[in-house]
Amino acid sequence: MKYIFGPVNSRRLGRSLGIDLFSQKVCNLNCIYCEAGPTELLTCGRDEYVETEKIIGEIDQYFSDSDRLDEIDVVTITACGEPTLHAGFGKIITHLKDKTGKPIAVLTNGTTLSDDRIRKELALADVVIPSLDSGREKSFRKIDRPATCLDFDKIIKGLITFSHEYHGKLWLEILFTKGINDSDEDLVELQKIIKQMRVDRIQLNTVARPPLESFARPVLQSQMHEIADYFKKHNPQVTIDMLAYDAPSEDTGGMATQKMSSADLIAEIVQMLKRRPCTAADINKIFHCGGPEKVERYLDPLVNSGKIHASIHDGRTYYLL
Repeated sequence: MKYIFGPVNSRRLGRSLGIDLFSQKVCNLNCIYCEAGPTELLTCGRDEYVETEKIIGEIDQYFSDSDRLDEIDVVTITACGEPTLHAGFGKIITHLKDKTGKPIAVLTNGTTLSDDRIRKELALADVVIPSLDSGREKSFRKIDRPATCLDFDKIIKGLITFSHEYHGKLWLEILFTKGINDSDEDLVELQKIIKQMRVDRIQLNTVARPPLESFARPVLQSQMHEIADYFKKHNPQVTIDMLAYDAPSEDTGGMATQKMSSADLIAEIVQMLKRRPCTAADINKIFHCGGPEKVERYLDPLVNSGKIHASIHDGRTYYLL
């Protein structure tokens, strides 16, 4: 499968089947911490970057086996970039809801919500997880490195507007990097924005895997707890999640699929590495390969051929494209 991956057991969403809307990284940001590598097409333009019918055809092919519906709790729309930039975004959500009857979650960077049409399409989802890394334009430009076509004030107004129009679950994710968006001033400005929003959950995160830029460093755990205490004090009704420190990885369970051939297994692993760097232990948790050592044996030929490469980050070896 080119656009479907998983399902994996996500600590946030349960058994989640991923739908990727792009074949290259199309985004309006080039975040310093991104695990998916540099943005290949930095744009604010909506387009059919992959034919909508190709994605829908793969969805129909996947669910031609009706037993697969029993393997998943939720379908998660994401992308190597920003999924709402896909012109067929709303049509794909509608098709998934009709085809699966399952809740639909969307991971978005939250920058496109000044657009009325995008807000209406996104409102079709059952769970929306937008990110907001800074309440200050200066910090936003340092950490998220937006395309010049983005207007910071419009982004914030769009997020606030959507939060009140939307009736599903809204989980706001904030990622902190050391010395860039973790100052007291940053926290105060973020809280001013959150105060104006309707939010069900705040998910706090920091750099946990090899980032795009080496200077994107994680915030210490002790400081992350102080940050969490600050937001809890101002938002007692909101659940605060510490994603980077509460669990070793978001996806803590195995892939809910039947056994596959070695060639198919390697192809699935490569598709996953396209979206995020993983350790051998991460891969083993998802695919049940028989241990991290066996994963390394699978991947050694790919590393030697240059198809993937290994990178040391905080003392652990990550595999990535």
